[in-house]
Amino acid sequence: MLNKYNSRFILAIFLALALPAWSIAQMSVSVSVNVPPPELPVYDQPPIPGDGYIWTPGYWAWGDDIQDYYWVPGTWVLAPQPEYLWTPGYWGWSGGVFLWNAGYWGPHVGFYGGVNYGYGYGGSGFEGGYWQGGRLYYNRSVTNVGTTNITNVYNKTVINNVTVNHVSYNGGSGGIRAQATSTEMAAAHEPHIAAIPAQRQQEQAARGNPVLRASANKGHPPIAATARPGAFSGAGVVASHGGGTMSVVHADSAPRNTQPGIESHPAAAPPRTPAEPRADQRTPAEPRTDQRAPAEPRTDPRAPAEPRQVQPPRPSAPEPRPAAPKPKAEPHPEHSERPEHP
Repeated sequence: MLNKYNSRFILAIFLALALPAWSIAQMSVSVSVNVPPPELPVYDQPPIPGDGYIWTPGYWAWGDDIQDYYWVPGTWVLAPQPEYLWTPGYWGWSGGVFLWNAGYWGPHVGFYGGVNYGYGYGGSGFEGGYWQGGRLYYNRSVTNVGTTNITNVYNKTVINNVTVNHVSYNGGSGGIRAQATSTEMAAAHEPHIAAIPAQRQQEQAARGNPVLRASANKGHPPIAATARPGAFSGAGVVASHGGGTMSVVHADSAPRNTQPGIESHPAAAPPRTPAEPRADQRTPAEPRTDQRAPAEPRTDPRAPAEPRQVQPPRPSAPEPRPAAPKPKAEPHPEHSERPEHP
């Protein structure tokens, strides 16, 4: 049997309705349930309707009167004032039950249980945009700008350093093991504004729609997101694709496979296998060394240069030449004797 509101919770709700929005956000108005919420469904973000809108992700809410969880579709809402961002609510395990921690608007995004709601809410902080000079700048990598005429955009790759899954609650058995950082704790003590009327309208409309109950849709709501609050039909209504894969597809597989270089290692593996034929190519390279061997005969013409050095003994040839005039000197006396006969 599911736990119902305690008397203190009912009293807190009546007090919350009578107090300004600033005070509501600072009160601890919780719902306690003894069964965990379903997994987060998979859905596509509808295009932003215009400038100044902020995405508020869908979540599982509890209806005590229907004794069931029901899906509140994600939607675009106008910020209550400039420089304010939305901190989503989350389910947390405490004291043997699951307690709902309501979301709020504030200057900074606080702790939302480490739940990966997608589209900029990866478990910590908000990567979908930032305020500057009273104007909101949108990150196109996680925001569906569509054909809306918005010029204040930028591109920044979002990489989650947390374990990405489809779990929709913090703590307990199978829950997300995340704790608030010092920055998130500081954000919790800043001035806050509770959910605005458009957000409450979205939750009330979801509560009264039977197809959004977990017992009816089995965790796959047919209305997972809307372009505007309370508009559950017509253009901008998006159905879920299933459960538990949106976070893996958009945040896990894309950023994680690209950053650690998982794809780059298998890409390098195939060249290692053909490395052996590359060694074969080195073997034919050896005949190239044979070409260097014929280059040695080129050194042979240099070898005859040595006999050229043998030419110095040629000057010894003029030595026999002076011997030739000696026989010519002998016949000259014979010719001198011939005139004596007459």
